[in-house]
Amino acid sequence: MDDDVRNIVLGLIATGLSGGIGWFARTYLWRRALRRKQAFFGLPTGSDCLFVVGRQMGGTESSVHRNDAFALLEVSSLIRDCGANVQIVTQDEVRQGFGERAEFCVGGPAANSRTAAHLASMLPGVRTDVGLASGHPDRGAIRIGGQAYRWEKGQVDHVLLARLTTERGSRPVFLISGQTAISNQAATRYLARHHVRLARRYRDEPFCVVLKVVNSDAYGPDVTELVADVTRDARTPAAEAA
Repeated sequence: MDDDVRNIVLGLIATGLSGGIGWFARTYLWRRALRRKQAFFGLPTGSDCLFVVGRQMGGTESSVHRNDAFALLEVSSLIRDCGANVQIVTQDEVRQGFGERAEFCVGGPAANSRTAAHLASMLPGVRTDVGLASGHPDRGAIRIGGQAYRWEKGQVDHVLLARLTTERGSRPVFLISGQTAISNQAATRYLARHHVRLARRYRDEPFCVVLKVVNSDAYGPDVTELVADVTRDARTPAAEAA
């Protein structure tokens, strides 16, 4: 074998080895990222999860708000990437506890009774002013730890985004409780875009944050800001906090 042939053979071998190592590294990193995503969302391959929505006011028995449907689209790719299956149910069709299946519960307590149940049992420090008359400045305000997050129609919408668990190893509930339907969609979009950062910060621990949707009349759900981490105050009963 002359030098030219030997160099060609060695070059092919080196190319094959480097390509194989690169493929292995990419596959390893992809699988590790997938495992972390599945652990954060509680969605191992082949598992089932619930997407719980409130019924649309004035709609038919099975209708949901258009923005709640958009919210499902925001997280559907995450569910599909994890190899899981989703079942869409309305608030009054769910007759089970939490922890056995991952759950995405979307809608404020006035629109979704399951949200109200989750807030009462797992986030007792959260209060929502839902009974005030239209036009009252505190109507729809979310109160946590002495702080009021008020709603300004079309200008400022707030939404709670929480990951809730009851014990280690149980499947999480992702609670999205917004002042408007568009804020619910904004929170699911924020979760889809920033789940890696949230997983790094909180790992498998529960958390609750307040997000602000800026000028939804002009920008829709696109401009969303993180306002505060309210995990401790939200999990502390209001009477104790006072």
